Amino acid sequence: MRVAVIDYGSGNLRSAQKALQRAAAERGLSAEIFITSDPADLRRSDSIVLPGVGAFKECRDGLYAIAGMRESLVEEVRSRAKPFLGICVGMQLMASKGFEFGETSGFDWIRGVVRPIRPEPPTLKIPHMGWNSLELSRPHALLRGLASDGSVHAYFVHSFEFVPDDAAAVCATASYGAPIAAFIAEANMAGTQFHPEKSQATGLTLLANFLEWRP
Repeated sequence: MRVAVIDYGSGNLRSAQKALQRAAAERGLSAEIFITSDPADLRRSDSIVLPGVGAFKECRDGLYAIAGMRESLVEEVRSRAKPFLGICVGMQLMASKGFEFGETSGFDWIRGVVRPIRPEPPTLKIPHMGWNSLELSRPHALLRGLASDGSVHAYFVHSFEFVPDDAAAVCATASYGAPIAAFIAEANMAGTQFHPEKSQATGLTLLANFLEWRP
């Protein structure tokens, strides 16, 4: 199994790679986890991971600046239906558009928008940062083995949230005054608003599930 972690100048690449390698080892899986900025490598991969740290527009522009990367992503994820995992801004880029520093078009893979978090009460600090419990709202292969009673925790750092048009795309939420989409999925695409590479046992379980995922 070959898993491509896309390097486009944004994201905790080494942390994501090491977490995936550890998840594979603990699950007894044989997997080559490699970091790449070469679109041709996506064609040679079995699964694709897109990390992301920073602003929506900055991340999108950095990705699109790599010649052929946009086209290769669409071909491998949308046409060939390879398993795809977006992390933090990597998840948000699947939206139709984002509203950080103006309006920016996203991939439009999962219809919806990325907007500023609107906490209730408004005195809650932004960014939403630190550990928070996950409420699982519907089953998904990547959430297998995680309790649905709110006892599972994950690590978040973000000021914007992904609000899908179809609420059924949301498989897990976190509460920050109001529910925030923590995990979304549709077909062969999934995304975490939290950082699985920083979420200890929760993150390793999800990443191992991703490595085994055959949507």
